[in-house]
Amino acid sequence: MRQLQFHKLADLFPLMEGEAFNTFAADIKARGLLQPIVVLDNKVLDGRNRYRACVKTQVAVRVETYTGDDPLGFVIASNLHRRHLDESQRAMVAAKLANTAEGRPNKSAQNCAVSQPEAANTLHVSRRSVQHAVEVRKDGSAALVRAVERGTIPVSVAAKVAKLPKEQQREAVLDPDRAKHLVKRTARVDRERELAAATAEASRTLGVKRYGVIYADPPWRFQPYSEETGSDRAADNHYPTMTIDDIAEIEPPAATDCVLFMWVTVPVLALGIKLMERWGFAYKSACAWHKPAIGTGYWFRNQLELLLVGTRGNVPAPAMGYQPPQVQTYERGKHSEKPDAFADMIATLFPTTPKLEMFARRKRNGWDAWGNQAL
Repeated sequence: MRQLQFHKLADLFPLMEGEAFNTFAADIKARGLLQPIVVLDNKVLDGRNRYRACVKTQVAVRVETYTGDDPLGFVIASNLHRRHLDESQRAMVAAKLANTAEGRPNKSAQNCAVSQPEAANTLHVSRRSVQHAVEVRKDGSAALVRAVERGTIPVSVAAKVAKLPKEQQREAVLDPDRAKHLVKRTARVDRERELAAATAEASRTLGVKRYGVIYADPPWRFQPYSEETGSDRAADNHYPTMTIDDIAEIEPPAATDCVLFMWVTVPVLALGIKLMERWGFAYKSACAWHKPAIGTGYWFRNQLELLLVGTRGNVPAPAMGYQPPQVQTYERGKHSEKPDAFADMIATLFPTTPKLEMFARRKRNGWDAWGNQAL
């Protein structure tokens, strides 16, 4: 069988791989080579996949010589006619074309280079997409480049993935559906570090330690429905309580950019949001602690406590796809004691930001603690 090399221009478009190529080769074996392979200077200009399939299946190769004066235009037109390429795939071809200094007849290689705008127009893609593709080819792993060429990862996402370490690029290629979430998670990690640095700088400048994360379990004073039958369940019998006005008088050492996680029971939900506002935080969301063992109550028997989330300034929320579940189930502990899992969850979201637990009962590693029960 005639042995042929591939022309440089033919390399603009990626080769077929895997099952797609095996199916294509089987069709060539069954029906023969219906369309000849086009060569220029005895190199395959158009038909690399057909040639490979013929070699694999031992089918006779038919060739014809290209006689036109625009081999570049011929290669592009032929491939775009046969292939259904999305914008990301065409952008990758355009980026490769912009780095190809050959293809125009009767000109030196130096003058034959195609600019990015020209390549974008030729492949019918936006210049921005071509810029993304150039970044992928420059910084991305070979596997990431192939993923975009196969159409499994959009070029705009891949350009951001290409800036990540190779291990994370590999993670994106293995799970393309989560590639965008991976980028957002990485960006969120950077924002959390920036929050930590800004908080530390504010503490140094003001001479008073400020915190970017505050975790509070206020000792709410809640009047029992019946003093005679309900006082045994009152919080005052278990720890000192405070009125909302007393609690509001406390000024948390919050940084300009800060997130507040604050526990409330369902009956004092409105008070909790009001306290957040008085402390200078805007209510954002809530997480629920579900307790399997049913408790007491007036309207309903209690099984929930709510962990409210409020922010001030610019605080990074969890990255999309990596948010903790809104309902978490844990057994009850001592009166008003909260599962450690919630503090651990907060520490995972903000690993480097200075953290304070207000009304704490004990010290936690990595946290400062404030409270009359904390050692």
